[in-house]
Amino acid sequence: MIHEKTIDVAGIIEDSIVDGPGLRMAIFVQGCDKRCVGCHNPEAQPVSGGTPYTIEALLEKIAANPILSGVTFSGGEPMLQAAALLSLAEQIKAKGLDLAIYTGDTLEEILKKGDEAELRLLSFADVLIDGPFVLEQRSLAIPFRGSANQRILDLPKSLAAGEAVPVTNPAWGT
Repeated sequence: MIHEKTIDVAGIIEDSIVDGPGLRMAIFVQGCDKRCVGCHNPEAQPVSGGTPYTIEALLEKIAANPILSGVTFSGGEPMLQAAALLSLAEQIKAKGLDLAIYTGDTLEEILKKGDEAELRLLSFADVLIDGPFVLEQRSLAIPFRGSANQRILDLPKSLAAGEAVPVTNPAWGT
C-alpha cells in the first residue's frame, strides 16, 4: 500500500542521461543545508518552496516511461527528506529499477549520525554519490560527479561492510 506522503520537489528531469547511467528520471528535492560555494542548484537550497508531490504522483511519472533504467534522487539534499522518500524508494526497487542518491554528506557521516530514516533510505538504493560539491575540485572530466572529492559508492556492499566500498561498474565510469 502506498502512503500519501508528500515530497517537496525542486524539479524533475524525466529523461536524464547525466544523473547516472542509462535513461533515468532525476528527482531534485527541495531544501539543502550544505550551502556549497558554486552550487549547481541554488534554487533548491531553501527548505520552503518547491512543488509538493505525492508518492503516487511520482510513481505515475516513473511508470509513464517504460524504458527508464533507473531513478536518481538529487537536490537540494535528499537526506533532509529521507522519511518522505522511503516509500517512493521502496516502490522504485519493487519495479526493478536502479536507484541512485546524491548527498552532500559522506557515507561515514550518515552512518555515524545513525538516523533511522536515512539508513533505511540507503538500504533501498544501489549507488550513493557522496560528499559536498567543492568548487576548487570541480571537474567536467569525471562522470556523474561535480567535483573530484565526491565518491560513487556501491551501497549494498558499503552497508554490509560498514564502510565505503566504491562502485566497480564501468557504466558508472569506475
